[in-house]
Amino acid sequence: MDNIKKKKLVLKKGKKSGSIAAKIAKKHQQDKADEIKKLEREKIERIAKEKALELEQKQKSATKAPSSVQPSAPAAIIPDKKVPVTQAPSASTPSKDKAKKQKSHLREDILKQEEHKKFFLKQQKMKRQSPGSQDSGSLSSSIPKAIKITEYIQVGELARKLNIKTSDIIAKLMQMGVMATITQSIDAETASLVSAEYGCKATVISLYEETVIEEEVDEETDLVFRPPVVTIMGHVDHGKTKLLDALRETDIVSREAGGITQHIGAYQVETPKGKITFLDTPGHEAFTAMRARGAQVTDIVVLVVAADDGIMPQTVEAISHAQDAGVPMIVAINKMDVPDANPERVLQQLGQYQLVPEEWGGTTPVVQISALKRTNLDKLEEVILTTAEVLELRANPDKKALGTVIEAKLDQGRGPVATILISGGKIGPGSPFVAGLEGGKIRAMFNDRGQKITEAGPATPIEILGLNGVPKAGDPFHVMESEKDAKKIMEKRQELNRQQQAQKIKKVKLENLNEIIEEGNIREFKLIIKGDVHGSVEAIQESLEKLSTSEVRVHVIYSGTGEVTETDVMLASAGNALIITFNTRANARVREVAEKEGIEVRQYTIIYQVIDDIKIALTGMLAPEITEEIIGEVSIREVYKISNLGLVAGCMVTSGKITKNAQIRLIRNGAKVFDGKLKSLKRFKDDAAEVKEGFECGILIEGYNDMKADDIVEAYIKKETARSLESIVKADDEKNKKSEAESKTE
Repeated sequence: MDNIKKKKLVLKKGKKSGSIAAKIAKKHQQDKADEIKKLEREKIERIAKEKALELEQKQKSATKAPSSVQPSAPAAIIPDKKVPVTQAPSASTPSKDKAKKQKSHLREDILKQEEHKKFFLKQQKMKRQSPGSQDSGSLSSSIPKAIKITEYIQVGELARKLNIKTSDIIAKLMQMGVMATITQSIDAETASLVSAEYGCKATVISLYEETVIEEEVDEETDLVFRPPVVTIMGHVDHGKTKLLDALRETDIVSREAGGITQHIGAYQVETPKGKITFLDTPGHEAFTAMRARGAQVTDIVVLVVAADDGIMPQTVEAISHAQDAGVPMIVAINKMDVPDANPERVLQQLGQYQLVPEEWGGTTPVVQISALKRTNLDKLEEVILTTAEVLELRANPDKKALGTVIEAKLDQGRGPVATILISGGKIGPGSPFVAGLEGGKIRAMFNDRGQKITEAGPATPIEILGLNGVPKAGDPFHVMESEKDAKKIMEKRQELNRQQQAQKIKKVKLENLNEIIEEGNIREFKLIIKGDVHGSVEAIQESLEKLSTSEVRVHVIYSGTGEVTETDVMLASAGNALIITFNTRANARVREVAEKEGIEVRQYTIIYQVIDDIKIALTGMLAPEITEEIIGEVSIREVYKISNLGLVAGCMVTSGKITKNAQIRLIRNGAKVFDGKLKSLKRFKDDAAEVKEGFECGILIEGYNDMKADDIVEAYIKKETARSLESIVKADDEKNKKSEAESKTE
């Protein structure tokens, strides 16, 4: 019994007697103890009855035996007693010991069962509370060990990745103090914490990594030589497009507005020694992004420099783009036919940018040409092909095609159209593809001369139809196995892009409240930009946003390709915006709606005209600079109190003059006590418009009635001076430099 009591004490150890759980456990143990005692009593009674029955049978058999055998006295049976009274101890002692032994084993078995049950319940509780367990009852083995998430992820998407019910994820977020629905997004940090609760590691990846398309590995035996991709770069009006016309024997320059290239053109030229693919980039300063994009997809850069102008700002920019991309450069000194051509000066300028000509012992090939007279063009082609041979340009033409979007637009009759430069593989009509955020199936393909083709290989520029939307210039292009795969990738990218755009909206918080209030004080010039090709729209938007200052800002609420639609007009009406079109138009119905809504639609064909007009509009929005000019000073000699008027000051004009419409400042003992305007100015009894120096006058100040003798009255006027954007930009730069210097000293 002592052992049993010790075991009961061990079971009760560690529980707090005051808690509800402890009381319930104590009651449960008491019930179990009562049940054990009851079972013990029943067991003892049953054993005693069995023994009594056994003794009776022995006695009956003894009476039937011969009389010579003396019968033993019968035992007196007392069920409630542990030891029966008997005259034959030898028969009753073994049964007594056996009953005690069975009774002890019974108690130990029951206690062991209780311990096992409690241990099992404890393990189940720990399992439910441990990370990786699911309240929903699904197996923990279904949760992955690691997942990949983007910077922001929807709650439903996170639940799908973890193989857990969305309701369980929402409940877990609520426990963490985050209230979110199935369609709302949470940041990567919160998603990582939730994943860790379920024993899963979350890795943050970018949008591209989430939807990356694995490229096929090229075998050395599959690679063949391909034509070189050559980008023509240089300053505006240095003859880049004219050179390309001479090489292709076409007349592109006559179709460009103002004679300025305003989008990337991709062309292929057939020479006796092989094909060459040319990319013509704009030279205007606004098209920086286009020049950078052209340098990234090219093999060789031909830098066109006019012999009469020399190296100009966009020439320097083109050199830096080519050097950053790590591509070889060939310098073509154009306009050698003009009278003031000076190629020697150009060669000297090239040396300042680490471009030493070959004839001076350097590594940069230089060819002197004339695109107008078509001289030395064959020599330029020869230098290009020789450089390509050294580079050993090769590609695999037998795999699924991949490339880059050079340009894209929305054509009225054909829908979305994109110019693609194929970098590897082969493509044909019917191929499913993905281009950036868009996708589709190729309905038709055209070469650079507008001729329909059925196949295109590496380093070939093509124009394709069949897009679901207009992709961005520079987006990657991939041919997929099926339309289903292409649609899946496209929808995933669009969904992730929408989530990222939604997260960019600035929410009002206590930390950024002052910043938002300051932004609200900035005047905005809202615009909607529609253009013929995406590259031009991108360049215009970037150039106009650069005009923003600390006081006025250009806000492009929408930009796209194609004609102006009624939806654009209604958006402009809601946002009070101006619509700018570039090489596109608005039809009669849209113009009618715009006139009804009071929205102005301005059409342009040359980019610098857009920039100049918007610059003038922004200058008009600037608050004028207000300056004060003191025109006179008046000394108060006496102050008189007149009924119905108040205090009137008798004054002498000591310098300048005082006018009735002037602002006045009352000064007493060198300190300003009032700033306002005159209510009345009199000369003797007559009203006066102005009183000059050396004359007396009487004044009555509006809203002030505490003038004293010897006070000084300053008369001044406010002048408004128009400010320019350049002055604001200069002031902002000085302010930024000053703040940077202060931060460094700190």
